[in-house]
Amino acid sequence: MVSDPGKPLLRLQPGKPSPRLKKDSPGFPPPPPKYQRGSQGQKLGPTFQRLADVLARDPAGLELRQDPSALAPERLLVFEVRGSIQNFANAIKKVPGLELIDEEELLPSEDDKQPVAYLLVPDATALSQILRLWTNWLRSGTLGTGFAPWRDVFDCLRDLRPWGPSDRVQGSDRDILAEQVAGRGGDDMIALEIELVFRAAERAGASNEAELTEAIRAHDGRIVSRARLTDIAYHAVLARLPVRAILAIIERAQSSIAGLDSVMHIRPQSVATAVEVEDMLPLQAAAADGDLSRDAILALLDGVPVAAHPLLRRHLIVEDHFGLEPAALVSQRVHGTAMASLIIHGDRNRTEAPLPRQIHCIPVLGSSDEFPQDRLIVDVIYQAIVQMRDGSDPTARHVIIVNLSLGNRHRQFQGQMSPWARLLDRLAHRYGILFLVSAGNIVGDFEVPAFSTSLAFEGATPDARSAALIQAIAGIQADRRLLAPGETVNGLTVGAKNSDWVSSNDRAAARANVDPFPILDTSNPSSALGPGFAGAVKPDLLMPGAREHLRVVVSGAGGSIRVSPGRPGRGAGLRVAAPPSGQGLEGSESYTNGTSAATSIASRTAHRIHDALEAAYGDRFLQLPPRNRAALLKALLVHPARWPDATAAFVRRLLGPQGSGQASKQKDNIRRFVGYG
Repeated sequence: MVSDPGKPLLRLQPGKPSPRLKKDSPGFPPPPPKYQRGSQGQKLGPTFQRLADVLARDPAGLELRQDPSALAPERLLVFEVRGSIQNFANAIKKVPGLELIDEEELLPSEDDKQPVAYLLVPDATALSQILRLWTNWLRSGTLGTGFAPWRDVFDCLRDLRPWGPSDRVQGSDRDILAEQVAGRGGDDMIALEIELVFRAAERAGASNEAELTEAIRAHDGRIVSRARLTDIAYHAVLARLPVRAILAIIERAQSSIAGLDSVMHIRPQSVATAVEVEDMLPLQAAAADGDLSRDAILALLDGVPVAAHPLLRRHLIVEDHFGLEPAALVSQRVHGTAMASLIIHGDRNRTEAPLPRQIHCIPVLGSSDEFPQDRLIVDVIYQAIVQMRDGSDPTARHVIIVNLSLGNRHRQFQGQMSPWARLLDRLAHRYGILFLVSAGNIVGDFEVPAFSTSLAFEGATPDARSAALIQAIAGIQADRRLLAPGETVNGLTVGAKNSDWVSSNDRAAARANVDPFPILDTSNPSSALGPGFAGAVKPDLLMPGAREHLRVVVSGAGGSIRVSPGRPGRGAGLRVAAPPSGQGLEGSESYTNGTSAATSIASRTAHRIHDALEAAYGDRFLQLPPRNRAALLKALLVHPARWPDATAAFVRRLLGPQGSGQASKQKDNIRRFVGYG
């Protein structure tokens, strides 16, 4: 049908809802296979029997703590289930005293979803009910009215265990803590984030925190900060403990903080991802600013910017809610300055008009572009958004785009959503905000098995070099997952596309690093890979993050070469405002790269989409609820994304799997590298 050019392309009225897919509809996924009752009884019967024995010894449940293999009061019971447990929460309501704490879907293998439900069993009555249900099911395969979901759980139950020290201190967190204490004295203090089991009742939550506080003091530690955010069921403290106490936590000793029933997780303090800027050069004049609106629709939560920089001074509204500006040396204000520059002006390798509105900047990085040492970053982000949109005196009530070119280097996504990602999802829903989040950069060196010398790597054909890099990265994809909060569901996660607008002359003058993908339109070698929560496509899209070259760090040692991402520069980088490079200068320019830069480019694009919709629809668009406008921006930003045909075919040929019926797995491999495109 020929469209009418006199009518707008975007319809603002809602359409008719689509019918829901029913169980008997073609394409509806089959239920997971059930375990046989007999085999379940043999495998899990001893676990239930131990619980029954403990209960028989002490019907009141008062002595359960003395049995380390049993379920103590206030302890979590972990159900690992094959298949979906959508109805499990309804079953919980039928068991007096049970409280559902969390439900996560983990995907350690592509063939078997493994949901996990965490339950509090606070007393013997609730435990007796579970045992009664298990015994009845094992005997007859049936349960009473209202307990059918429990039957489905028992059918597909892989494991049942009490939550313990090994759950509270995950392997990756344990490794980081071990690195932090290596070579340190026993009295040296180390910062920890300790997340408590969230209790909906404030009195129960206060009791848990009091127990933790007493234990921290008993181990000669102190609490630095605390946060309880009911919206996302988050209750945590930032504490400092001596190395000797950290060592006991690393060993997962029952006598350590890791043995407390009230503790959910123990993790190292969050550490901010960094950006590099290289090749300082004199400031060049920017395009004319024109009149700027002070009614900001975009907020930048980042480091303290050089607000007086000639490229930024008219464009920024800086509100230092957390008092971070005084401690941030001007020469160290790299991250916030670079991200603000990219949002306002884009890549200054090419001339673009600046945004027509000022942007609202709230520093959340302090000295040396690090997270505040005395605050939980989840609480910092929460307070910043609430103050901006919902405080007693909202400072930026019309902001609907928030740029978060940040991530936690200590938290890679491993199936369970981080509190930070959960917070963004909740705030996006409450306020109608589109969060744009960086996927994260994995900057360590890695092996390229196809080449044994740097000469062979540099001299390879473009096709051979690209193939070797794709296969090398695919082989270590488990180590290159998203950094928190990149697994956000409501937000958009942005990866770095291996491209920029560097001129051919500057490219020719670049340092002699190797272009990894001379023929492919794909993500940077350092850009974190998907998928996201419950197998969601992540990153959502790629934006230019500069053409990232590689340098060979190990060659000719009798094995494979090892390569590392090269630094940005005028031959391969996005040109941005930078702190002054000498005395008496207000500012200079330099080059950067990576997913932080790509996210800022995406935020700038979202702003320009908003400008275009405002110009086309005027008040009809502006009077839409923020949630609707944010959803429109999200859709219009991602909808045009497309897989580059050559890249998709290249990855499909290399990684497969080949054969009929493998299309979905082939697509999964492509999505890991390019998202939706």
